[in-house]
Amino acid sequence: MCANYYLNEKKRFFTNSTKQFLSLFVIQETIMDKVRLNILGLSVSQTQSGAYALVLSEEDGNLRIPVIIGAIEARAIALQIEGLNPPRPLTHDLFVSLASAYGIYLSEVIIYKLEEGIFYSKLYCIQNSKEIQIDARTSDAVALALRFKCPIYTTKKILNKAGILLNPESSIFPEKISSEYSSQNELEKYSVDQLKKMLKKEIKDENYEQASKIRDEIKRRNK
Repeated sequence: MCANYYLNEKKRFFTNSTKQFLSLFVIQETIMDKVRLNILGLSVSQTQSGAYALVLSEEDGNLRIPVIIGAIEARAIALQIEGLNPPRPLTHDLFVSLASAYGIYLSEVIIYKLEEGIFYSKLYCIQNSKEIQIDARTSDAVALALRFKCPIYTTKKILNKAGILLNPESSIFPEKISSEYSSQNELEKYSVDQLKKMLKKEIKDENYEQASKIRDEIKRRNK
């Protein structure tokens, strides 16, 4: 019985050690092969109803990676892109506040795996000079990267596998996110004071796409 127990423990030890070694090997390979990405924008998905496409672009090239995400995550990302502040903190804002309170900051995000159409990401966090790696959905990872103002990377392998080659002027998805204000000209009939009141209302009602257009009109007039 003791011999069997010893053999089982030995087998478990070497199995776990092998898994840890392979995991470290994959991570090290990713670090050596990473490519920086920029956020190109958001668009309504043409393949899944009610979903959005987060388009990431290669920083030094024309490859684009479309990542299908949910409406909630799209809103969290759009808010940061547009520079809008919701009246109450969203989940990602709460995470940032909690991390800051405990001296944790996000140094970078890496999209390290693509499997069956799903992108897998890791958060690389620093606390007291110690690095902590956390698995995360890519949509959450990008939303947090925007809030921590940290870089987003992927690997050359994933970029070559999932990347779409387009001209800089091209668009992946012709249908853009719909908005009540289809043109800035529709806002010109309102005064700045009226626009500011409209902006507050749209933010309160969480109509962030409309709010971003109103904000842009206010900025245009203040130039």
